[in-house]
Amino acid sequence: MLALAVGPAPALGAQTDVTATRAYVKANYALVHSASSVLGRARVAYRDVFRRARAECPGAAAGSPQNPQSTQLSYEIIGAMVTAAVQTNVPAATAYVRAVEHLRWSNGGLTRTVHAYAANVKTIATLAHPDLCGDIKAWVASGYRTLSPHTVSFDARFEPAWVAIGNLPSALARYESSDERPLLSRSEQLESKLTDFESEAVETYGELMNALGVLP
Repeated sequence: MLALAVGPAPALGAQTDVTATRAYVKANYALVHSASSVLGRARVAYRDVFRRARAECPGAAAGSPQNPQSTQLSYEIIGAMVTAAVQTNVPAATAYVRAVEHLRWSNGGLTRTVHAYAANVKTIATLAHPDLCGDIKAWVASGYRTLSPHTVSFDARFEPAWVAIGNLPSALARYESSDERPLLSRSEQLESKLTDFESEAVETYGELMNALGVLP
């Protein structure tokens, strides 16, 4: 009787792992595929952050010191670019989160990794765009002593949640089937494309920092 009671558990756990992995692989592919399809719009969005700052408050922090507060402002500037780009693809991010936030594996570490990543995607996709000009002017007005509360609260949410689009934890490999390998391969190719896109955005970040007069 005891053998009958405990015997099916490993098989049930294995099946749950396989099912969860299949669902996750599909959701991750959908996310990176959608993000890759809107790169043109995302590029326009983060470039618009630069254009608006250059038009509305050029040199707002010219002559400002380089210190921990300027570093915090640099994160807000990065966040302004990231949120602008991500907001071109919010429906896909929302669909991804809904698809994976309740998945479970027998490997608790993998479950926590997936849920933590999904929570970060959700945070980035729902962050309100910061008021860069207003926040920088508030810092300058304080004599470079006090950051705007908006900068502090934005960074507190953005910095821990800032992640690349697309995530295939190494622990998934033990549960993947041969049928999923083509999709995994395509996902990895798209993730590489997204990484190149993020690297390209670094140039605009430098231009934006210079336009505002903020030192990292």
